[in-house]
Amino acid sequence: MIIFGTRGYLYQLAVLTLVCGWCGNPAAHTLRKRVTKFTLFFVPLFPISTKFATQCTFCGGEQRIPKEQADQLLAQHVASQSGNPFGGAPQPGYAPGAPGQGQNPYQG
Repeated sequence: MIIFGTRGYLYQLAVLTLVCGWCGNPAAHTLRKRVTKFTLFFVPLFPISTKFATQCTFCGGEQRIPKEQADQLLAQHVASQSGNPFGGAPQPGYAPGAPGQGQNPYQG
């Protein structure tokens, strides 16, 4: 007797601030990845399907998105976490902690 089936795995990739398509509020949305894997004797062997979705934390509305859009949102999230919201390299001549940068001009 062979025992086989599927099992779903849910991964939370990021928490993003977006305008909700359901309620229209700017709120936090979780970017989730759902992977369904084929199992044999309760051991997951290979993925059968992968789906991406965002879920609003305000109203609970969930919207499926394509993989390309999920990758784009994740790249924007990673770029914003690195301190540069535009995702590029720091400005030329910028050195954190250098004299004259980030100092209070009104300090006596």
